[in-house]
Amino acid sequence: MSGGNTQKQIMIMQDFGSTVLACTPSFALYLYDVACDLKINFDTIKLRVGVFGAEPWTEEMRREIEERLRIKAIDIYGLSEIIGPGVSSECIEAQSGLHVNEDHFYPEIIDPATGEQLPYGKEGELVITSMSREAMPLIRYRTGDITNLNPEKCSCGRTTVRMRRVRGRADDMLIIRGVNVFPSQVESVLLRSKDVAPHYVIEVSRKGRMDDMNVRVEVTPDVMEKLAAKVLTTDLKAFALEEEELLRIKREIQKNIKDIIGVNTDITLVAAELDPAQRGQGQAGHR
Repeated sequence: MSGGNTQKQIMIMQDFGSTVLACTPSFALYLYDVACDLKINFDTIKLRVGVFGAEPWTEEMRREIEERLRIKAIDIYGLSEIIGPGVSSECIEAQSGLHVNEDHFYPEIIDPATGEQLPYGKEGELVITSMSREAMPLIRYRTGDITNLNPEKCSCGRTTVRMRRVRGRADDMLIIRGVNVFPSQVESVLLRSKDVAPHYVIEVSRKGRMDDMNVRVEVTPDVMEKLAAKVLTTDLKAFALEEEELLRIKREIQKNIKDIIGVNTDITLVAAELDPAQRGQGQAGHR
């Protein structure tokens, strides 16, 4: 079933005796936390394996998932432009690199700066050519994902080339709860509003198991002037925090980001106080 309705998903796993879980790794841990809150013993759930992808995760996170959910956790890789999930996947036996389905995809590693093809074992940007796709074949598609390739035979017996777990990105893309977010997308939404300036900072933080995104964006001088005209106070910032007009602006931006990009986000409206080095462009960062 689709995301959300966490308690219902746990109930379905119990009722149907589900043995495989497919989701983002952070949601798997969130699922465990909810089950604990509901006083559900995971020994009563028949899960044996979890297939996780759509966001970066670490070996430490894998161990935590396996210990808490009592399953084998394997990594899967894909991207919407190519096929979605299914480009490569780890084997249960070794969990040592993702086996690329080479009968459908031809992988290469290139230097992201020069485009030069790199040998096996060297880290660089993954490039994929689709071998069997007919409607929209892609030739040497640059994924933006940083990894390397290993042609050696796996201990499971498979001989297809393996890619290492994706380490990062060659661009400024963020992944928020499984959704790809580019700062340029956020900027395009902000530019729809006449009440804010295109000076913003994207902050990503982790509260508990899930990533949260906050956009700090400057309101225009016109908005501040209108607010200043409504009250006689020298502390305009304190007043603006409670001003209904700013709440309207925040809700409008939040709705547009959700509708267009597909993620929920917090919005912090500020006066023209961002660092001069950040003004005039989008900045993204983790905290």
